[in-house]
Amino acid sequence: MSYPPDPAAPEPGPVYPNPPYPGTPAPPPPYPGAASTPPPYPGAATPPPSYPGTATPPPPYPEAATPPPPYPGTAAPPLYPEAPAPPSYPGGAPQYPGAGAAPSYPAAPPAHPGATPTYPSGPQPPAATAPPYIPPQTPPTQTPPAASPAAPPVPPAPPEAPAPDDLDYRHAGSRVHVAAHQRGTDATAIGQLAVQVPGFLVSLAVVASFAVGILGTAMGWLVILAWLASGALVFHRPTELAFARHVMKLRVPLAQERARLEPIWREVTARAGVGAHTYELMVENSTDLNAVAAAGHVVGVTTYALNEIPSSNLAAVLAHELGHHTGGHAWTGLLGYWYSLPGRIAWAFMRGIARIAIRVASVFSLAATGMVYLFIGMFVIGGFVAAWYITVPLVVAPYLLAYVGRQGELRADRQAADLGFAPQLAQVLYHFQAQEDAVKAQAAAQGRQLKEPGGLAKLLTTHPDNYTRLQALEPYLHLSR
Repeated sequence: MSYPPDPAAPEPGPVYPNPPYPGTPAPPPPYPGAASTPPPYPGAATPPPSYPGTATPPPPYPEAATPPPPYPGTAAPPLYPEAPAPPSYPGGAPQYPGAGAAPSYPAAPPAHPGATPTYPSGPQPPAATAPPYIPPQTPPTQTPPAASPAAPPVPPAPPEAPAPDDLDYRHAGSRVHVAAHQRGTDATAIGQLAVQVPGFLVSLAVVASFAVGILGTAMGWLVILAWLASGALVFHRPTELAFARHVMKLRVPLAQERARLEPIWREVTARAGVGAHTYELMVENSTDLNAVAAAGHVVGVTTYALNEIPSSNLAAVLAHELGHHTGGHAWTGLLGYWYSLPGRIAWAFMRGIARIAIRVASVFSLAATGMVYLFIGMFVIGGFVAAWYITVPLVVAPYLLAYVGRQGELRADRQAADLGFAPQLAQVLYHFQAQEDAVKAQAAAQGRQLKEPGGLAKLLTTHPDNYTRLQALEPYLHLSR
């Protein structure tokens, strides 16, 4: 039942929508514990302000000590802002059955005529144009997940046990006798130079032909003299190191590698009476047990030999390479190779031309191919007849060089044995033989048979077999016992 408005009453304030009880029409539900007056606001000490014409500020919503009274028949509204999963204000207030939008508590307090609502303390109410509230991904009541602790660092793998240091350092801290000659030239080195003479003459002819034919007589002779003087680069350290790095793929040892290598090298050179600084130590990244003597001042050793074998065996390997240097095998071999290189290039070029001519002729007919073979044969025979003193040594030179190389290996072994490393060098040779036997056994298990080098192929090998080297060390092994 509705009553007409009182003419003497002031203008009524805004009507606040109150949700009806479900199933009942219009009358608003009474607040619990009160008959006709609205309930006091939580946390207020005085009765609620009269809305029309008063300037009393509304109760502070954010600072309310207790939550608003629950509606009858409904669960208590969620607490702000501690309630989990709060509704999105403004723009998405919860709907109650049978009623319009419920009042939005924190977003916009009701407008009162003639007064601007103020809050006694705390932050000012948000403006009407405030950005929409975005609910957090995790409910505020839940403890935010702690940042996952960083994975503990993986401890580095323990370093492999270093090779045993079993070397007898006889000259550690003692005075070392230095030999009068730091390097020499033995019969093997002289033989290498002698065998390379025919190749050197052919190379000289090739260089002179190209230089004089292309540049003229004056400039051609300058090129010839420059080529002849280039052999001195074999003893030029920067050139040697560049050759070792770029051609032989050697590198400067790391600090840890040098710390292991240098004491062993000093002991070896001290026994030989050679200054340790006379030669450059370098390292090759390889899984093979090997070492090399290059040019005039380079001694290279593989990482396997450096890290895996005992110090005494490594000293024997280094003593062997030092024997190549002190005997002159390293520099004579490189010098002969350098002066024979133009002739080798010319020979490879002629062989390539011959192959191309044979393939082209085979496309046309068998007779054309036979003519090409006949021409090549006549050219070779003419060379043997006209300049046999050049062609015959060129044909025999590879076999002579291989023989000289084998003799040089045996002389280097004897150098290491003279320095007291015969037993250790024998252990290295036994290791080589064990590797060869293992390869043969693996091939036999797979049903394969390794191809053994024939008679001529054996004559072209530059290293004697392991049994030959061990047999040459037998006298030193008996003496060491």
